[in-house]
Amino acid sequence: QVQLVESGGGSVQAGGSLRLSCAASVNTYSSNYMGWFRQAPGKEREGVASISRGSTYYADSVKGRFTISQDNAKNTVYLQMNSLKPEDTAMYYCAASVGNIVWAPLATRGYNSWGQGTQVTVSS
Repeated sequence: QVQLVESGGGSVQAGGSLRLSCAASVNTYSSNYMGWFRQAPGKEREGVASISRGSTYYADSVKGRFTISQDNAKNTVYLQMNSLKPEDTAMYYCAASVGNIVWAPLATRGYNSWGQGTQVTVSS
């Protein structure tokens, strides 16, 4: 089981930026992939971005605005969020895929470790 701790959430106006961080208890490069998900009230958890040994995957709704990256020396994954919109408001979760699990970088079934989440609120 991988321990994940998110930070960096907060409140920002539309058009603003935030950077989320996810500190992992293992070397992130050893995972199948690391990802960020979000869940708004009353909605299902959705995949936002994922990174696997340099390859990145993004949901269509955030392409061109969000960037996922990792610092293997710090066992940390980041999500840089620019041009934020009110519809980006949600609880954001970091997730890790380790071991033998289905390959699904933007789906919850592709992950077996989750952080507690950090709230992002974007006002118009």
